[in-house]
Amino acid sequence: MQLQPKPEDYPRIRRSLRVYKVTSVITGIMLLLLCAVMVMKYVFKVELFLFTPNGVAEFLPTIPKGQEAEFVREGFDLFKAILIAHGWFYVVYLIANFMLWSPMRWNFAKFLLLALGGVIPFLSFILEGRIAREVTQFLDAKEAAIADSAAAADPDRQEGKA
Repeated sequence: MQLQPKPEDYPRIRRSLRVYKVTSVITGIMLLLLCAVMVMKYVFKVELFLFTPNGVAEFLPTIPKGQEAEFVREGFDLFKAILIAHGWFYVVYLIANFMLWSPMRWNFAKFLLLALGGVIPFLSFILEGRIAREVTQFLDAKEAAIADSAAAADPDRQEGKA
């Protein structure tokens, strides 16, 4: 039998769900950017530098391993920045996953599935919709049941409505 979330955790779960939804979308976008960067670097053999002496943006050829560049690369390496940003934001995404997973009392396999959303392209978008729907339906059903049981326990409140 799977453990159920505690009713006192429901507000915390709703807050965690909002954080999860935002981090999931941002992580998914960063992962798609990272995939585009990898294709440009390893298929087209170019890197993008911003604010170079030759202009605002410049594609420069990648340097083969073991060789030195014939020129000094100047400017902001956008590819490296995307790589670093995705890595750090993936950590934030994992924290958001834990913040949702822990009070929902899911099994560890569910946490691993959520974690995979940050490394498999498009999976974070699919999981975000599925998990948000699942958690919202669960919380709505449980909160409605609590409200119904509270109304049934207090008959004076029901008479006041009529």
